[in-house]
Amino acid sequence: MFVRIVAVVLAVLVAWAVFARSSDGAGHERTYVVRSGDTLWAIADRFYAGDPREGVWRLREQNGLEDGLIHPGQQLAVPSG
Repeated sequence: MFVRIVAVVLAVLVAWAVFARSSDGAGHERTYVVRSGDTLWAIADRFYAGDPREGVWRLREQNGLEDGLIHPGQQLAVPSG
């Protein structure tokens, strides 16, 4: 009996490992290359619906920015909103 229980548990774990996939709830992350004249506000307005302040906060958090300074050529991770 114990062997059957172990076999069933093992089969369930193997099936879960095979069919498990990452959640699409968080969306895909993209990379954006900052261009001359870009601001976090403008980038947030482009990629996030609604109030750009939340997008600016998300960009700063995702990229570890202490302040709002960005530079042309800098790559920013932009998570889907």
